[in-house]
Amino acid sequence: MKMSRLEDVVRGVVENDNCTGCGGCSLISDRIDMSLDSSGFSRPQVAAATDATADSSEARVFSRVCPGVRLAAPRAETGREHPTFGRYVSAWRAHALDPDIRRLGSSGGVLTALSAWLIESGRTESVVGSRAGEQSPNRTVPVRIMSRDEALSSAGSRYGPVSNLTEYSPDAAVNALVGKPCEVSAAAQYHDHLKTPAADRPIALAFFCAGTPSQAATDTLVADMGADLEDVVSLRYRGDGWPGEFKVTLGDGTSRAMSYEDSWGKHLGRDLQWRCKLCPDGTGAHADIAVGDFWDADDDGFPVFEEQEGISVAIARNKRGHQLLLEAARAGVVVLDELELDLDEVADVQPLQVKRRKLLLGRLVGRLAAGKRIPTYSGYHLVRNAAREWKATYREARGTRHRTMNDTTPKRTP
Repeated sequence: MKMSRLEDVVRGVVENDNCTGCGGCSLISDRIDMSLDSSGFSRPQVAAATDATADSSEARVFSRVCPGVRLAAPRAETGREHPTFGRYVSAWRAHALDPDIRRLGSSGGVLTALSAWLIESGRTESVVGSRAGEQSPNRTVPVRIMSRDEALSSAGSRYGPVSNLTEYSPDAAVNALVGKPCEVSAAAQYHDHLKTPAADRPIALAFFCAGTPSQAATDTLVADMGADLEDVVSLRYRGDGWPGEFKVTLGDGTSRAMSYEDSWGKHLGRDLQWRCKLCPDGTGAHADIAVGDFWDADDDGFPVFEEQEGISVAIARNKRGHQLLLEAARAGVVVLDELELDLDEVADVQPLQVKRRKLLLGRLVGRLAAGKRIPTYSGYHLVRNAAREWKATYREARGTRHRTMNDTTPKRTP
């Protein structure tokens, strides 16, 4: 059977490992559903077309919206731009004022506190986010958060595949969005397509992202800890402290736990989808507010993951985000340091984000040399970054080509 145009362009993104699993394509066509593929990542499944004209239109929109096809960095409203973190208006050390939210959240509880406040203050009816599945706590599912209690139940990072945009509405009155940078970018590019004025778009909150591990990474880790998935009644990746532990609770009341440093560094972080390794923006440049961990560092500048009270970096990406942060601080929702934060200090304790921006051009060249299509990126200063690190860029290109040519992971396409 001949493929429709939409099927064809979606297939091209998936087959070339450029899909982020964000679910943005589900905004474009009701023929698209997201489900886990054989590698354990969220991927689009496209139903057959019944209207050739609509199919062609959807294919064109997909190519403008999908961050696996193209991604354009947003312009700075104030002229402030950082080489790693992109455009911004202000940046702060921050944490939730409520001690329970601060403890439950993965990084000072700022996103959880803002989510609850946006709903309670009437700024939005709900906030799209994610949490553990009720029937399968090892899985991560998209949800619409409607109350403070639901915000608390969704607190804490989820290092598993999820497509939050399947719950998203472009109507600003209906929902705000908490999501991965790719989800926030896809939503922004969808609104660009709709020509939605900036003030009429739903509030977008992003978190720093180092990549999406497969579902298999979580399930294997649970098994390696001596637990049966069928016995798991609760699974937390982080939170309940900072950074918190990977913790599974079983039906008999016992639990298994592993440090964040080990669970991420030795297990989950080693099974990322390819598109995450090619990401130009792990820190939410398209969001109104982006939040990440503001780790302490050792003498060599490497992040220290000792348990303590959580501290976030909160970056207002635009004027709306800046005003929201200030209003939340005045309302006693979040605590902002008196002085703005120098983002160079954050770069010092976010080495992965710095490395990816510097070496991204090399990775893209390596993928091309291995015969893969790559996304089109604009506004991320890839050539300028590569020129500063040209030897490392060359090594990265050669290494990426080798890893791509030797990647035997099976793929299931739509």
